[in-house]
Amino acid sequence: MRVWIDTHCHLDAPEFGAEIAAVREKAARSGVRHCVIPAVEAANFETVRALAHQFSDSYALGIHPLSVAQARDGDLAVLDAALARHRDDPRLVAVGEIGLDYFVPELNVGPLKERQEAFYREQLRLARKHGLPVILHVRRSADALLRHLRELAPPQAWRGIAHAFNGSAQQARAFIDLGLKLGFGGAVTYERALQLRRLAAELPLEALVLETDAPDIPPHWLYVTAEQRAAGQSRRRNEPGELPRIGAVVADLRGISVDVLALATSRNAVGALPKLAGLGEEF
Repeated sequence: MRVWIDTHCHLDAPEFGAEIAAVREKAARSGVRHCVIPAVEAANFETVRALAHQFSDSYALGIHPLSVAQARDGDLAVLDAALARHRDDPRLVAVGEIGLDYFVPELNVGPLKERQEAFYREQLRLARKHGLPVILHVRRSADALLRHLRELAPPQAWRGIAHAFNGSAQQARAFIDLGLKLGFGGAVTYERALQLRRLAAELPLEALVLETDAPDIPPHWLYVTAEQRAAGQSRRRNEPGELPRIGAVVADLRGISVDVLALATSRNAVGALPKLAGLGEEF
């Protein structure tokens, strides 16, 4: 059976509620051997850690840019302490989800923009301090993310993932040159996403990892339009079990077999998050 790694899955999201175990079991039956569960705020650090241990998955600790406005200044110290406390936990694989979000207008101006950047830079420093890769939120912010990565580069190179990448070919190459992999998920399944599909087809295979960002970024077969919602059709929940079908789309775009893509992207995930190699899984 082919093996998949979902490098970005918010299993702690309220959308899963009491069904988390069933959702994870369904994903495992479809071949999703492993999920990486990133935190988004200090309040869910222990939740993602507990889920990773419950389901033999892994986790990342960080403060999401959309959580920065509500975060306390002391939360960065809480993160530092948590990273130190769990440094020997083999399932702690990265600092994340961190980054910048310039899509939300109020976060792109004034004090909140400055606060986002301050939190991002400090979390990059913490990743360096604790010797961990990063999982980056990239939404209309690729150039700014790259600038800070270059300014704070570690002695060797960055490791980690530019999650839900949707930038230009030039920006893609810049992240790759800095040592990062690029995460592709549900967005690549939409035929209108021409640039993203071109990147998925043409970038070096060794640069790609797969993700669902579940329950967010549903693939096209789960998308419900505003008109359908108005007519009473419920939103369809994205889950980690959708990863193999997303992978099949990427494999088709590249003209390779699904088995080849599954093997390559799983190995790439281990390259991005090296502690995955010590979890006893055969990726």
